Amino acid sequence: MNKPQIMKKNKKILILVNYLSFFLSHRLPIAEALLAKGFEVFIGYGELRGADPKLLEQRGFKVDFIPMQPGSFNLLKDLKTIYCIWVFFNKVKPDIAHLITIKPYLYGGIISRLCGVRSLITAVSGVGSLFVNKDLKSKLIRMLLYPIYKLAFNHLNQKVIVQNKDDLKILVNWGGVNLSKIKLLKGSGVKLENFINLHEPDGILTVCFAARLIRNKGVYEYVSAVRLLKERGIKAQFLLAGDLDINNPTGLNLKDLNKLKDEGYVKIIGYQKDISILYAKSHIVCLPSYREGLPKSLIEAAAASRAVVTTDVPGCRDAIIPNKTGLLVPAKDSQKLADALQWLIENPKERIAMGKEGRKFAEKEFPIEKIIQNHLDIYEDLLSNSLRLT
Repeated sequence: MNKPQIMKKNKKILILVNYLSFFLSHRLPIAEALLAKGFEVFIGYGELRGADPKLLEQRGFKVDFIPMQPGSFNLLKDLKTIYCIWVFFNKVKPDIAHLITIKPYLYGGIISRLCGVRSLITAVSGVGSLFVNKDLKSKLIRMLLYPIYKLAFNHLNQKVIVQNKDDLKILVNWGGVNLSKIKLLKGSGVKLENFINLHEPDGILTVCFAARLIRNKGVYEYVSAVRLLKERGIKAQFLLAGDLDINNPTGLNLKDLNKLKDEGYVKIIGYQKDISILYAKSHIVCLPSYREGLPKSLIEAAAASRAVVTTDVPGCRDAIIPNKTGLLVPAKDSQKLADALQWLIENPKERIAMGKEGRKFAEKEFPIEKIIQNHLDIYEDLLSNSLRLT
């Protein structure tokens, strides 16, 4: 049976995200494809994080600031956020709301129902450590969030995008989300043509950590592993790339960063706008995170033909083929992390072979064109369903 043809002209898409910088790095190609299809695209964001909304407006997007404090939950403090999201939804009156990251998809999910939005996409980039931590505080927060999740994930015409099977299981088993609503998409894709320097560089061997500087990304495990390697006499350069995220509960602050500089084990190079240039100058990519959705830095490492060392946790293990494109180590284990890095440093033939397999993996699983089409199919299905539900 053929799908009904959807008139996309004047159809409105509302995208709500915590950081505009995250939208630019992870969702811009999808939004541009929507514009090209004739949709009007409205973007609401909580923080800029170095992004320039004027550049988006010049491309044809309509951009609004929504006061939002990512990284913490306080319903009383968030009342202004909830009200502004309500105003934004009522102003746009979208045909589809696409909600990205936790506050947008929880608050926006409930508000979309109250405002009569007929179609909803909930993009879960990663459920986070809150859902695996067993401490009393985490358990209490999960208990408080449960009814909010039930409301936000119970829209009549909704698709929930997850990036790994572990998150899917949590949403189904804990959150009670109907399995038929869930679509598993592996990450946000990568523009393969941006990664052309596939051969390893000459000069000193370089290991690169590239992520937001928060404890849950394994920053301190990485630094501890580097210290162990230097004590073993390993000759290599170890980079720490990324920006601070002071709103995150586990984020490093400037004092922490200066202490790492003074210790001198890693070379701190800050946020890198073009990751392809950074990886072209590196030999190994390391991300010892505690939990992820599906980290773009590892997808990009595969595209750059670089061997990876990462942790055997949800999201990270989904971004590699163990022992073929990289190595897995236990989370929070600096010793095992150092051992894996040392093995790759001392075995260039195997390291290069892993990098080549990583490129093949990226070409098969993560091309941006594939991710864009998957999203367009979801939009088309939701609009078709909304016609049938009329």
